[in-house]
Amino acid sequence: VFAAEDRLGTWRHLLVVVRSARRIFVAKTLASLTVILLLMAGLAVSGAVGGLLAVGNQPLAGLDGHLLAPSDAAVKVLLAWVAVLAPTLALAGIGLLGSVTLGRSPMGLLLPAVVALAMQLAQMLPLPLVVRLALPGYAFIAWNGLFTDPGQVGPLLIGVAVSLAWALTATVLAYVLFLRRDFTDLGYDGSGRRAVTAGLLPLAGLLAVSAAVIAPATGVSGSGIEQDKVQRSLATAFAHLYRMQTEQLHRPAVTEAQLRVTAACDKGSDRVAAQGPGNDWRCVVSWHLPGVEATGTAVYQLDVTSDGRFVADGDGPKEVNGYFLVRTPEGDAPNPLWQFDGNVELLPTSKG
Repeated sequence: VFAAEDRLGTWRHLLVVVRSARRIFVAKTLASLTVILLLMAGLAVSGAVGGLLAVGNQPLAGLDGHLLAPSDAAVKVLLAWVAVLAPTLALAGIGLLGSVTLGRSPMGLLLPAVVALAMQLAQMLPLPLVVRLALPGYAFIAWNGLFTDPGQVGPLLIGVAVSLAWALTATVLAYVLFLRRDFTDLGYDGSGRRAVTAGLLPLAGLLAVSAAVIAPATGVSGSGIEQDKVQRSLATAFAHLYRMQTEQLHRPAVTEAQLRVTAACDKGSDRVAAQGPGNDWRCVVSWHLPGVEATGTAVYQLDVTSDGRFVADGDGPKEVNGYFLVRTPEGDAPNPLWQFDGNVELLPTSKG
């Protein structure tokens, strides 16, 4: 939006007509923001319409196994789209900063895509949770917490706040650099030194300050993925889904309080600390049925990612989670306990 004027050499003509660099900056920023908002609205609407056409108006299983009514799911999906608007604005601010700073260099156009890719790669690495929370890219995945009960909104709110701080900082830096630019220099082709001192260093400082503030405020350390959290999340999801399977099979209804589901997990072996992401988590889930003395058990292999998402793969017994399908009076149906997703709450909670 700014670099195009450098490539066309039209800055002087534009300044003569408008006579205000401030007005030019505001107008171009609002124009780009309008396009971004329209594109995001189109994605949200097309996604919702496509989902309704493909699946229909049905309840949605959340990331802890509980069922959401269609109206409740629609509200949460809308909130998720609103939440990811914040990191999108952060990337837009970085795009403005690159367009202003790097002039007609093609790197100014590629900067938002490169930064977005780098941030998403960082979220896939086993970095400390504080560092990941301090990056605006975390808000792109933190909406998962909306689909649990109770909602895990702490990381989402932190991600949104950090993203808005990045968006404001990058836009202000772009504004200051734009007002200080000498438009009489026809050979201006961006400034690499200015890009570092006025662009990269302030954003790196913002990352450091954000991490320094988040660490004591949340009390989190390491990856945030700990044994007790994994066990609690797995037990909660299993209890929700066990009731779903009970209803499928038309067995006597049972409450989660009656089931008293617990989970015992380890990672790899006794020599490895039971914490952090990995695909070597192994858990044994136990539950009780009313009027039955024997304790039911089921084994699961867990693949836990660095953002707290996990896939629990059933490993027996076959009557509980050994098959993809279960035989119901109405016919075969997907077994909710065979394999399911879950979400570990990374921030400390009162339950801990």
